[in-house]
Parts: sequence; C-alpha cells; structure tokens
Amino acid sequence: MNGKKGGCIGINIPPATRAKLPEASKKSGGNGFSCKAWILSVWKFCKEDINRVLFSLKVGLAVLLVSLLILFEAPYEVFGTSIIWSILTVAIMFEYTVGATFNRGFNRALGSLLAGILAIVVAELALSAGRIAEPFIIGASIFLIGTVTSFIKQWPSCVPYEYGFRVILFTFCLIVVSGYRMGTPIKTSMDRLYSIAIGGFVAVIVNVLVFPIWAGEQLHKELVDSFTAVADSLEECVKKYLEDEGLEHPEFLKTVLDEFPDEPAYKKCRSTLNSAAKLESLASSAKWEPPHGRFQHFFYPWSEYVKVGAVLRYCAYEVMALHGVLHSEIQAPYNLRITFQSEIQDAASQAADLLRSLGRDICDMKRSIKHSLLKGVHSSTEKLQRAIDTHSYLLTTSINFEPPENTSKTLSRKLSLAFSSTPYEFSTQLLNLEMSNNNNNLEKDSNPTNQNNIPSGTELLPLPRTESYHETMRKQSRRLHSWPSREVSAFEEEGGPTTDFLPRMKALESTAALSLATFTSLLIEFVARVDHLVEAVEKLSEMAKFKHE
Repeated sequence: MNGKKGGCIGINIPPATRAKLPEASKKSGGNGFSCKAWILSVWKFCKEDINRVLFSLKVGLAVLLVSLLILFEAPYEVFGTSIIWSILTVAIMFEYTVGATFNRGFNRALGSLLAGILAIVVAELALSAGRIAEPFIIGASIFLIGTVTSFIKQWPSCVPYEYGFRVILFTFCLIVVSGYRMGTPIKTSMDRLYSIAIGGFVAVIVNVLVFPIWAGEQLHKELVDSFTAVADSLEECVKKYLEDEGLEHPEFLKTVLDEFPDEPAYKKCRSTLNSAAKLESLASSAKWEPPHGRFQHFFYPWSEYVKVGAVLRYCAYEVMALHGVLHSEIQAPYNLRITFQSEIQDAASQAADLLRSLGRDICDMKRSIKHSLLKGVHSSTEKLQRAIDTHSYLLTTSINFEPPENTSKTLSRKLSLAFSSTPYEFSTQLLNLEMSNNNNNLEKDSNPTNQNNIPSGTELLPLPRTESYHETMRKQSRRLHSWPSREVSAFEEEGGPTTDFLPRMKALESTAALSLATFTSLLIEFVARVDHLVEAVEKLSEMAKFKHE
C-alpha cells in the first residue's frame, strides 16, 4: 500500500506467481520420483497414528482367515463356490473402529436376510407361474426392488441405514438371477447367507480381539485435544499481537499460502473448526460399542460429546477472528497496544487455563469445582473492560485543532519535503519547524516596538501554542509508522497544503486505533462463550457420571 498525491491510498496486491509455493510442490517439481522421500513420507504417516498400521494388519489377517476356507479342500467341499461371499463380506464390513464394524455388520446382516427372504418368495412365485412368465416376473421384481430401495434410502430418517438398502438391492439381484439359472433358489440363498455369516463373524472377532480400536476412545481423545488446541492458539495469538512493532511482517498473500508456519497452534485450531463431521461419525459409531475400558455403563451419553464440541467450535470461531485481526492490513500502533498489555494478557491466560482445566477434567473423567477459575476469568475480563473505558480517549481522535495562521506558509514550505520521507523523518522535521517558530515568537516578544504598540490597559492573551500541534502530529506520525508500507500525502495534485490534512490524519488514526478495540471486544466475547462451554461440560460430566474430586 503506497501513498500517492491527492491523499489517495493505493493497494498493491502482489501477483500470485510471486508468492512462495508450498513445500510439497517445490520438492516434487522437476526432480521426479524419489524413493527415499516416499519412504520417509510413509514412515511419517505411520508414526502420526500407529492405529493405521494396526488396522491394515487386521484387515489382512481377517481376509487370510476367510481365504483358508477356499484354500483347504475340506471346507471348500462343504460350501463350494459360495464361500467367495465370505471374502467379499470381510472386505466390505471391516471398518476402522469396532463401533463402525458393528454398525456395518448390522446393516449387512439385516440387508442380506431381507434380500434372501424376498429372493426366495419371488423365485417360488416365478416357478409357479410357468417357464414363460418366470423371466418377466423376475425382471419386474428386480426393477421394483431397485426403485423402492433407492427411494427409501434417501429419506432423512433412513440415511444412516443407506448401506443396508444397498445390500438388499445387490444381494437380491444376485440370488434371484443365479437361482433362475441354477434352478435351486432356496439352496442358493441359504449357501449365500451362510457364507455372509461366516465372513461377518470373522470380521467382528478379529476387530474386537486383536488390538481393538474403539470409537469411544477416539471421540474422547479428539475432544480433549480440541480443548488444548483452542487454548494454545488463543495464547499464541495474543502473544504475537503484543510483540514489538520492530518485527517484520511478511506479505499477507505469502503468509496465507505458507499457512502461517510460525504459528503451530493455528493449524490445530483450524482443524477443530472442521471436526464436526468427524465427531458426529465417531459418536454414531460409539453407540454400537459394548461397555469397554473406562466406559463401563450402557447407554453412554456420546451425543453430549458432540454438543460440547459444537460449543467449543463457537469459541474457536472467536480465536480465528482474533487471528484475522492479528494479520489484518491495518494495525494499531505498538505504543497503543502495550497500554493494555497486562489486561489483555491476564484475560487471555485466565481463559486459556480454564479451557485446559476443562480438557483435563474430561480426560481424567472427573468433576472439579470451577468457581475459582471462573471468578478469575470474569475478574480479568472486567479489568480489561474498565481499562478500555478509562482510556477510551486513546481509541478515538477527539482533538479538534486548527493550526495558527502565521504558521501555514511555513508549513506549506517545509512539509513538501517531509512527506516524501519516512514517518520518523517527518516527525523530526516537525520538531525543527516548531523550534524555528518558537524562536520567531521569542524575537517578536522581545522587540520593544511590538510591546509599545499595545495599548495600555489591554489584557494580554496567551499566544497560540505550537507545542500541542507538534505533539499531535508526532503522535499521528508514530501511529502511522505501525501501518505496513503506508505513506499518506497531504497535498492535492496541484500541490500545496489543504485544509483537510488534519481530518484525514485523524481518520487514519481512528481506523488504526479501532483495530485494538476490535481485538479486545473479540477477546471479551470469547470469555462470554466460555461460560456456555463450562455449562456444557458440567452437563456431560453429570450424564457420564464422572467421579467427584
């Protein structure tokens, strides 16, 4: 953003080609496939979650056990080629968590049972109708079953059972068509059902007994990590906002493409905002799981975890809004920010400690009294509000100053060079200008002719003070210094000072100061939302029967 004559502010947006490309594209561009880099990426992927490796090994073990029924001759003679349905069932039914496997197995079993019953009824009806009408009845039944199942699975209340309706469709079609060609629909249906039952049994046994991955544990851990991520991101955002103004801030477009590498907690907080679907999926799977581990009673309130996660996301929205103010183009000056430094830090640290305490309570499944922490959070927030009210004059430009007439010519002569320099040089030249004006005033006051010209009995009025004007301009210049790459011209295209110079400077100053007001108001709103979060956690601990400390 560069200043131009006429008081206009131009925004220079750098082209996208100048921005730093993501690291992945840099590494892959022009170098071809690297076996070492691929192995390292696979190792890193497995190290992030060891359950990914365990899940893959369990699927391989389950498929191997079912395949032995075909590889050995004795079981193959009993089940024949229908045993292939066991392998298909394991591949479709085996899910990442135990709860999801039970859910998928229920849909698979119920769908296969209904499909088998319908197939037997239709096949017997077709056989009794005669050889000519048999294919027409089978074709009409396939069309009818396909239409009905596809329509019902779109019904809102039937969406969770969508896989079951799909199983009904393809199982019915395969049994009816194969039974028509083989001539034994009842035997074919029973063999398929036996094979499906064997595959489902193997999938459930392996998933439950061999390194089980419980959806309830995953949901519990995910929610606790979200509390920590939001607390860390809040403290990180406030810390960077109160840093010294001498730090260099990269271009916004490049920073967005880099995903803020200097803010590790930001990425975790952003993932919390996108965790709604994951929490709901884990909660729906956890409902199918039997009592296990620390969750020993039936009908555990998994849905309350989803509600707590929803309230936590509303708090995370405020943190992301604070992050947006942190990286906004218009920033409050550093001298103004440190005025409220202690109050902002205190409120942020108290709120972050409360979030971590709530996360620890859920992790340990304990109920602790939060009155002292809540009181500290409310007290620090009230201090911040009182500080804002007390120093509210710093957030507005309420100085209505008109420069003296005898300095307008000198100002127009010397400011033309000052505005082409930096804001620091600008304030220095204003100081020199003030000193020269003061010297001229002293010479006029010491001249006896000027004093003799004053009639006797006339009360001397105080001369206009140029110090207040200098102080005003110096403060404005200092505040403009915190804006990245901004220079504001006070002259029109024809040149010369204009009467709206100070109003424009005051408007820019107010815009910068309002950035701090926005930041503090968002922080106060975050604390207000934390109160609702405490209530949601209290309800969860009560319904889940957490232990009292």
